Amino acid sequence: MALKISLKPKEKMIIGGAIIQNGEKNSVLYIENSVPILREKDIMREEDADTFCSRIYFVIQLMYIDGKHLVEYHNTYWKLVGELVSAVPRTAGIVDEISQRILDNDHYQALKLSKKLIEFEKEALKNVRTTA
Repeated sequence: MALKISLKPKEKMIIGGAIIQNGEKNSVLYIENSVPILREKDIMREEDADTFCSRIYFVIQLMYIDGKHLVEYHNTYWKLVGELVSAVPRTAGIVDEISQRILDNDHYQALKLSKKLIEFEKEALKNVRTTA
């Protein structure tokens, strides 16, 4: 069964490592095989990975779209999450869930779960700013 993707005008996405941009009108694509796909709203550019948890998201994104360098990305990931859990032990539960998805080679679900880390980080930073 094909995956149906509706694209808005000028919307970008990554399909199998290629960056695709839609034209002037709405389009519908059918993806017939299993390939990494990220919509524009889920793509993080390296320069936007400017917080600790966003760097974790970014490295998982790289695992998902660039399987050729998994060892390098895994090493970076384990280093980052080790530092995170040491600094903020409350993140251990979600980090364990994300890590299990990575070990299961389910990088897309790991990526989705890592959004929870970013939200946790935003909330924690907001709380720090309001108490300071």
